[in-house]
Formats: sequence, C-alpha cells, structure tokens
Amino acid sequence: MENSAVWLIGCRGMLGAEFSRILEQRGLPYTATDREIDVTDPAALAAFAGKRPWPFPLGWIVNCAAYTAVDKAEDDAENCRRLNTLGAANIARAAQHTGAKLIHLSTDYVFNGRGIKTAGAPRPYREDDPTDPVGVYGLTKRDGETLVFQQNKASYVIRTAWLYGEYGKNFVDTMLRLMKEKAGVKVVNDQTGSPTWARDLANLMADMITIENDALPYGVYHYTNEGAVTWFDFAGEIYRQGQKLGILTGNCTVCPCASEEFPAKVNRPAYSVLDKTKIKKTMNMDIPCWDKSLAQFLEQKVKEHARA
Repeated sequence: MENSAVWLIGCRGMLGAEFSRILEQRGLPYTATDREIDVTDPAALAAFAGKRPWPFPLGWIVNCAAYTAVDKAEDDAENCRRLNTLGAANIARAAQHTGAKLIHLSTDYVFNGRGIKTAGAPRPYREDDPTDPVGVYGLTKRDGETLVFQQNKASYVIRTAWLYGEYGKNFVDTMLRLMKEKAGVKVVNDQTGSPTWARDLANLMADMITIENDALPYGVYHYTNEGAVTWFDFAGEIYRQGQKLGILTGNCTVCPCASEEFPAKVNRPAYSVLDKTKIKKTMNMDIPCWDKSLAQFLEQKVKEHARA
C-alpha cells in the first residue's frame, strides 16, 4: 500500500460511506466517487482513471456500488444487470488496465439459500460451494463475480450478508423505530444468517489493502460477523440491548412469524450462513460475534445522541 492510493467506487452507500471514514481515520490516500462516474460506461471509468486525481499511483480499486433492491430487480432486470454484472466487469477491466488490485463486494444471494446438508442439517456455505442464485439480484451478482475474475485476476471478491450500519436504511434502525412506535412487532423466524456490522467489514477491507504484497491470495472470501441467528433472534437482541442502553424506554413484544406473512417477489434465503474459515486463517484474524458488534453499534448511537 506504500505510496499507492485507493479509488473507492460507491462511496455514498452504507458500506462505501463507512469505508471512506476508515480510510480517512487511517490516513490512507484515496479518491471516492459515486453516481457521478457511470460504471456501466467503460470510457467514463477509463477517463477518470487516466486523470489520476490522487497523490500517488493507483494501487487499489474498491467497488461498493451495487443494485440491491431485491424485489424491484425482478421488474428492472436490465438495470440490475447493467450495474451488478456489466458494471462489475467494467470496473475490473479498468483495474487491470491501470495495474490496480480490485476488491469487489458480493452477497450470500449467489447461493440458493437451502444450505449444504450435512447429516441432515445445513452447514455454512464455503467459498468453493456451487452457486445457485434465485432471482435476478443473486444471478446478476454471481455473474458479476465471474466477469470480475475474467477481466482482472488480481481481484478479491468478498461475499457478505445481513449488513447494517450508520449510513442508509438497515434492519437495526427499522426495528428500533418500530419498537418505539408499536406495542408489538412480528419478525420472521425461518430465515437464518449472520448479521454484519458495516464498520467491521470496512476495517477488514482496510486491512486487506495494507497487508504485505502477495500475502493475501486472490480469490473469493466470505465475511460476516460470527454466529448464526434468525431475524427474530436478531430483533430480540436489538430490543434487549436497546432497553439496556435506554434507547428503548417503552415495552414492545417481539413475536416470531413465518416468511409467508411477508410475501415478496423473491424468496429470501432460508439459510445463508457463510463459512469464514478461509479469511480467518489467511488474515490471521478473529471476527467479532454479531451481538458484540451490535452492542458497539448501539453504544455509538447513544454517544452520538448525547453529543447532539
């Protein structure tokens, strides 16, 4: 990373905004763009890369841009594919032409959400498990992964899931709002995954770009916080911690329900736990458990409210 810079694409999304802050805090040189650079236009990407608006040679491109509206994608497949598949390929090609390494964000939706059965029970998905996306969103993200490696072998694809954070809409903030407004909320109890704090993932990405050259093999990696819960379990912990910290002062009953009570155009994965053995061994790291990271996120909210 010494004497090289990062180009962050998709800086206004939840993860991109968090990553921008981490780069700033660590004093790492970077340039951040969002919709002002059309990633579906190869010429626009090449022109911007050629301007070299950074103080050092471009060493990394980090792509946090994505079309993530899962249900809307079913009726907007062309735009979803343009961003998640063709856009990813264009960014990878720009990285290859400039000699930059690429970090590209992907999703648990590249799998079918039924899990890999072992002794009758699903086990966490590994990086080399066969993909089988359900719906336009998952398909375009899977195809984007494929094209990324075709265009630039010096690439890292990070699959993540159940992301929440300070910037943008997320499950934690939605639950806190509903728990303040209502006497009871229903939350699905038949979908299992791993909540992921955007700050933890952003710190991992910053660690990746500062690691010694060639110490991290190119390829696909999984990252979420540790542990596996249902959305109902997640909501229950939000309520418990919210009351403990004084964010929630009233009473609200959190009730389990089935996914059928919230019909959607695309079935959400029933099981989307990702195996993180590869990233933990390769980076020699411990990953925080989901409830510990949730506590940090909520404590941060309390501190920010006190300062306001």
